Amino acid sequence: MPEDAMAKHALGRRSVDRAPPAAKPRWLGLAVIAVLAVVVIGVLQAVTIPDGGTRNLAIVSAIGVALAALLVWLLFFATLRWRGRLILLAAVALLAGSLRLEGYSGDLQPVFGWRWSQPADRALVGETAKAPGADTAQKLDLRPTPHDFPQFLGPARLAEVDDVRLATDWRQAPPRQVWRQPIGAGWSSFAVVGNYAFTQEQRGDDELVVCYRRDTGALVWSHAARGRFESVMGGDGPRATPTLHAGRVYAIGATGWLKCLDGNSGRVLWSRDIVTENHAAVPMWGISGSPLVVDGRVIVSAGGPDGHSLVAYHPDTGDVLWHGGDSRASYASPVLATINGQRQIVMLNAEDVTGHDLETGHVLWQYTWPGSQPKVPQPVAIGDHEVLIAAGYGLGSKLLTIATGKPTSEAATEVWSSRSLRPKFTNVIVLDKHIYGIDDGRTLNCLDLASGKLKWRSARSAEYGHGQVLRVGKLLVVQCESGDVALVRASPERFEELSRFHAIEGKTWNNPALSGAYLFVRNAQEAACYELPLEHQ
Repeated sequence: MPEDAMAKHALGRRSVDRAPPAAKPRWLGLAVIAVLAVVVIGVLQAVTIPDGGTRNLAIVSAIGVALAALLVWLLFFATLRWRGRLILLAAVALLAGSLRLEGYSGDLQPVFGWRWSQPADRALVGETAKAPGADTAQKLDLRPTPHDFPQFLGPARLAEVDDVRLATDWRQAPPRQVWRQPIGAGWSSFAVVGNYAFTQEQRGDDELVVCYRRDTGALVWSHAARGRFESVMGGDGPRATPTLHAGRVYAIGATGWLKCLDGNSGRVLWSRDIVTENHAAVPMWGISGSPLVVDGRVIVSAGGPDGHSLVAYHPDTGDVLWHGGDSRASYASPVLATINGQRQIVMLNAEDVTGHDLETGHVLWQYTWPGSQPKVPQPVAIGDHEVLIAAGYGLGSKLLTIATGKPTSEAATEVWSSRSLRPKFTNVIVLDKHIYGIDDGRTLNCLDLASGKLKWRSARSAEYGHGQVLRVGKLLVVQCESGDVALVRASPERFEELSRFHAIEGKTWNNPALSGAYLFVRNAQEAACYELPLEHQ
């Protein structure tokens, strides 16, 4: 064979023996995915969306789609060796299998945890005391005192306390921690009478009504009802707050049981199922309305049709006294008000607001407020003939005037409507012809009551989130979603935060309670009591 032919043959053999070089990754696909993701997120940030949570949910969805597209590109189009693809796929599967979606923030940002970690409330199973029998020698002093906070949002259900004067410099005189401890899941707040604080919580498969000592946090008694309401987005456990009246505890579970308990022991005196009995349905986020006890009636929002929206039970026997209205339940609680000289129950429902005769439950007036968005904040009666209503999810606030001598559907008319205050979870405060509340989990806003116009808003850096507000005299105690507690001056002139401290860990949507100088805060994992410094007389 000629030399040149032998050289070509040897070169061909070497070419066959050597593996071809690996193809270079095609980075164009990665660039396209990244650019599209940035553009979509930018558009979502720029366009007008009435609710920040909806915007965040859309952004999270866009990020999820981008990550899925990136994974597909890496596996099939990035020209990786099959070994590398298998390693990548195994890593993604391991990570996905190790994480669990634990819930969402108030702005619908997902919160993940490790799959092998159990929910915090299940770790508390077995630590609660069983309620003693009827022959218990225990006798609690549940006589009313001037500083009691005996029900949801306080004595008048207005989230206000006027008999306490707080010091404003918490650096010079910091709040004193009385106790702080783990608690079961749920969005209930505290009701306080004397030296005893009552709340509801979820521990494992039991929904509890619990009595703690105010001064030590020690468990006095607990009553367990089998059942567990679960919601990845809304959280697990009870939503309502117990009501203390004449030594008894009236409580509603997230699935609809209504119970009257002996305040000394937690023993059941009577029980009803407000959902089944009234042919109602449990709302998406659970039964949330706290019972109202007034004039020998226990009034609850059942949300049933054919006259079973609002129901009154006898406080001693649980017998039905009256029922009225046809509205589906939302997430507010019944509130007592005097409108046009008549005492009545005002109720914010799923698609309307109604006023009910206290004696009969008959609907006196109705204002239609359509929309599938959850409605949570309490309605506030103002003066003799006005009612303020508010909701999040882009709905905003409205001031209604209630007339007499008109048909039910025409008695309530709108004075003004404003989107400057859209409280998703937060109850609003009315003081000196101004309104205070947290707007869509972003800023604390002040509105003029007469016109609904914005007076001021706090900086986003205040980070109140979807917290709660309690008025104490001329001050606002703001329970932040982060677990901080802030003190803000209630003045229409300007926003002024005076003090702040970190009270508890974890996402906090629960309303605070104040009994004298004692502030009670809780969320789905921790509860605490702090003694706040008082102004020197």
